[in-house]
Amino acid sequence: MAKSKNNQSEKNNNENLKGFDIKVNEFGEIITSHKIDEINEFLDENVKDKKLEKDIDFQEE
Repeated sequence: MAKSKNNQSEKNNNENLKGFDIKVNEFGEIITSHKIDEINEFLDENVKDKKLEKDIDFQEE
């Protein structure tokens, strides 16, 4: 049996991402509604980097 797709409305969305849209065209190019720099800034502020946390823990020992 095929898996059912999740509805977009069920996902938890951050208010800062309203209007954000990302698509991949037929040539494999990623097309977004926001600039890459804005996306990176948002990710830096809201997502913890697991690799950096391991480095910090290692340096503290």
